[in-house]
This record gives sequence, structure tokens and C-alpha cells, in this order.
Amino acid sequence: MTVAVSRTGADWLARWQPEDETFWETTGKPVAWRTLWITTANLTMAFVTWFVVSALVVRLPNVGFDLSTGQLFWLAAVPGLAGGTLRILHTFLTPLFGTRKVVSISSLSLIIPLVGWMLAVGNPGTPYWVLLALAFLAGLGGGNFSSFMPSTSLFFPKRLQGTALGLQAGIGNFGVSLVQFVTPWIIGFAAFGSLLGGPQGFTKDGKTSDIWLQNALLVWIPIVAALAVAAWFWLRSVPVRANLREQLDIFKDKHTWLMTSLYLMTFGSFSGLAAAFPLLIREVYGGFDNAPDPLRFAFLGPLVGSAARAAAGPLSDRVGGARVTQVSGIGLVASAVGLLFFLQPTSRDQFTGFVLVMLALFFFAGTGNASTFKQMPMIFPPRQAGGVIGWTAAIAAYGPFIFSSIIGAVIGSTGAPTGFFIGLAVFCALNVCINWWFYARKGAEKPC
Repeated sequence: MTVAVSRTGADWLARWQPEDETFWETTGKPVAWRTLWITTANLTMAFVTWFVVSALVVRLPNVGFDLSTGQLFWLAAVPGLAGGTLRILHTFLTPLFGTRKVVSISSLSLIIPLVGWMLAVGNPGTPYWVLLALAFLAGLGGGNFSSFMPSTSLFFPKRLQGTALGLQAGIGNFGVSLVQFVTPWIIGFAAFGSLLGGPQGFTKDGKTSDIWLQNALLVWIPIVAALAVAAWFWLRSVPVRANLREQLDIFKDKHTWLMTSLYLMTFGSFSGLAAAFPLLIREVYGGFDNAPDPLRFAFLGPLVGSAARAAAGPLSDRVGGARVTQVSGIGLVASAVGLLFFLQPTSRDQFTGFVLVMLALFFFAGTGNASTFKQMPMIFPPRQAGGVIGWTAAIAAYGPFIFSSIIGAVIGSTGAPTGFFIGLAVFCALNVCINWWFYARKGAEKPC
């Protein structure tokens, strides 16, 4: 790939030819890997911000917020609605403004929802519409993925894109697990003294203890700011150029839409389940004596999915993305069917099986997240591949909205989420057929 050299200034690299082996070894490799690590660190904080609401909502009723089950699921869902919508915008930003500006400025914007939630959680009288607005702003973190990942695809040769994108997305996805793991620990003590006010009274099973929900936001603010500054000073941009009109040509290709469906199966499942998992535990198993604490287990799902994505990137480079996606899709179908046996429990003893099957869902979703991102650069030329990566990521980012809102509605009407997971199994089975016919079988139209 030879990229246009018509852009000049401090933001732009003078020349970029990653497919030229000599250029790659002498010049390109260190720049590409530095860009990957800085962008990935910022992406991790973007996922932290995007999913911090899912870690907070399970605690809000216990500190005095008067919220119904439906309202809680909507708070978990709205960041997904915002993230998907903002990703559509982010899809087109890198060719317009370049990596340096896009990564640094969009990362700095994450401070807005973090500060907003930090102020809101200390007041149980905060109006519900304010909480919804703040949940929408948390979606700023979800939007970043669709400019960060296409940017990275420009820096690496095709033979390494599965590895690079798998590492970036896998480590970035780890932000989901990180925020769900850190939150129950950091809110348990006055980490910042009385700087941001006193504790909230957390009541459960008739017992009240002090927690500091504001800590769950403040801990990330200096990290976000430092990484945004690092991006501004150490990143540069590949001089690719495409206006908005030129970038819209991806929508004329049927493979854009087929890959959108495949990525909705994989990342849509990962992000949707990550947002809904804490509330799902609370609603399905919260009625038993000695009910499990959702946040003691919810972080495990995103952790498994993120690790699977990081590992499946290099694997997809070796054996082909379509083959790995096929295994991922079959695994998702089997796991969704298996979960049906644990969604209307008669005993808390069934909780272990529920968690294990949920972890299988996360594992296969994470694996497919990496393999689909290997497929796209193989199907499309470089500039279009970046656009398709951004677009598919945008649509799949609606996963938290789709999963949380529908699961909440299904529980509200039937008392259990069974119907939702039947639908998920059917959707994944259809995508297994799509992947096999167009990409994985012998003689496929676009073997990848």
C-alpha cells in the first residue's frame, strides 16, 4: 500500500509504505507499534468510560435511588445507543483529520461523562432524565473505537493486521472488565478523603455500610487526561485522504453488509452481554438467599472475551479469519442454547453453571471479534477496509442498547430472559451460514 503524500505539517507523516519490506523494517515498524500502544491505551480508557454505567447501576437502588428494573436496564442500554450512533460519525474522521487529532481530542472528551457521573452518584435525588443524559454521554467512549481501529489498520501491512487489530481491540476491550473489577474495590473506602464529599449508605439484607461511588469515576480522570496528552505529543497521521463523499462507496458493496452482520454477531454479543451481565445476575439469581454480588462475577465475562480476542488475532493471521469466525459462530449458537437451562433457576446451586456458560459466550464472541477484523482487510482495499471496520464497529456497538433494552423488556413481560437467548441462537446460526457460504467454504466468493 502506498499512501498519498499530499498532506504536510506536524500532524502528518511524509511517506507511508508498510507493504514495502525495506521501508517497514527501517522506518515503518517502530512508528506503527508506538502508534498501536498509545492508541490502545487510550482505547482502554474509552471502554472504561463506556461501561462505567454498567458497573454503577447495580449499586444505585441500594444507596437510595428509586429506580425500577426497567429504568436500570435502560441506563445500561443508553451508552450502547450513543456509542453506536457516535461510531457512525467516527467511521469517517481519520481520513478527514488524521490519527493525532482524532485520538487526542476524542480521548480528552471522556472527562465530561466521568465528571458528570462523579457529581450525580452522590445525590439520590438526581432526576432520572439527568442520569439518562449522563448515560448517553458515556457513549463518547464507545464512539472512539470506530476511528481508532481504522487508523491502526493504515499503519500495518496486511500480513500483520490480524495481530495488530486483535491486540488493540483485545486490550481495549479489557477496559470493560477493568472498570467492573475496580469499581467494587475502589468504592469501598475513602480513597480521596473528603475531597469529593462523604460516603453513601449502602443497604443490603437489612444492613447498611458506607461506600464512595464517586471514587469509581475520579480514579480514571487523571489517567484519561495523561493519555490524551501523550497522544497529542507522540502520535502522527498517515497522509491518507478521502472526503466524506468518497468514503460512502463502501455501502455499494454487499460484503460491507455481510460483514456488518457477522460483527454484530460477535462484538454485538460481547458488548451487549458485558453491559447486561451484572443486571442479568441480579434479576435471575438475586432472589435467592445468599444471592451473588453481580460485580464479583460480571468482570469475568469481558476479561475472557478480551483475552480471547487478543489471542485469536495472531491465530487468524495463520489459519484465516473466516475459519476462526466459523468456529466462533458455532460456539455462540451452542452456548446460547446451553444457557437456556440456567435462566429459570430453582436453586442458587445452578449459578455456577450459568456463569460458566456465560463465559463460553464471551469466549466465542471475543474470538470472532478478532477473526472478523482479519477478514475485512483481506476483502477490501486499504482505504475501504478502514471505512468498513469503522462502520461494522458502529453498528455492533448498538449491542449494549439492543441486549439491555430487549432483555429488560422480555423479563418484564415473561419473568425470565429465555426468549431473548432463543433469538440470539437463531441469529448466530444464520450468520454461521453466511460466513460459510461467502468466506469459509472451498470455492467461496471471497475466501479470507
